[in-house]
Amino acid sequence: MELEICSFGSSSSGNCFLVRSETTEIIVDAGITARKINENLKAMETDLSALSGVLVTHGHVDHIKSLHVVMKKNPELQVCASCGTVEEITTKNVKLSADSFTIVKNEESFMIGDILVTPFDISHDTAEPLAFSFEKSGRKAAIVTDTGYISDTVYENIKDADVLVLEANHEPNILLYGRYPYKTKHRILSDEGHLSNEAAGECLVRMLKELDGVKIPRVLLAHLSSENNSPEQAFVTIRNMLEEEDFYIGKDIELKIAAKDAAGPVLRI
Repeated sequence: MELEICSFGSSSSGNCFLVRSETTEIIVDAGITARKINENLKAMETDLSALSGVLVTHGHVDHIKSLHVVMKKNPELQVCASCGTVEEITTKNVKLSADSFTIVKNEESFMIGDILVTPFDISHDTAEPLAFSFEKSGRKAAIVTDTGYISDTVYENIKDADVLVLEANHEPNILLYGRYPYKTKHRILSDEGHLSNEAAGECLVRMLKELDGVKIPRVLLAHLSSENNSPEQAFVTIRNMLEEEDFYIGKDIELKIAAKDAAGPVLRI
């Protein structure tokens, strides 16, 4: 194993992922309770004290809910976020100081343990949101959620990933005819909202065309809306888009769906 990713939960209720190698353990976001994070870490035969770092994508509560607790339990932890995210977090939580964070910038790579981390800009309605890729020994993983569209920057940073966690938040027709207020629908559908199933499918088709069979990417669909999507809907929409271009799940791509409020699955490369 060079890299391993496990979702500890991915939805509007809370988001957290573990990324690790044999010697380095990183969590991406702390949007679920600290108790759940610790329980999931123990299930993976580790704990909060063993973490090498925390990466924060942005300042929305479903990504930082228990960040202050995690930082308190491990004061030496390296916590990385953009300048805008740090300002947003420390404004919301006066117990946290900007001095406790490491500021990271778009496409300026850095090491945490033996993992090369690259932050890159995404498009969301918050201050300087970031996604992250991870590289070790020629293997690459990336996590991209909470972005309104796949920009050139995003695509260039994920197109060669062996493992990709990719948002498939909503099915547009379900959202449009659902009970959300117009303002909320407009926000989700905007370029600073969330990726639809179709947008995720378009991204995967483009990747597979460019990869041309060189590798079989392993994809984990994440941040599915409980109101405007379902695992079955996301899978069917994306499967149909892939098959229209003569790509097949199990042959050209592996496709799984992150549990919303529980751990799993684990992806290893």
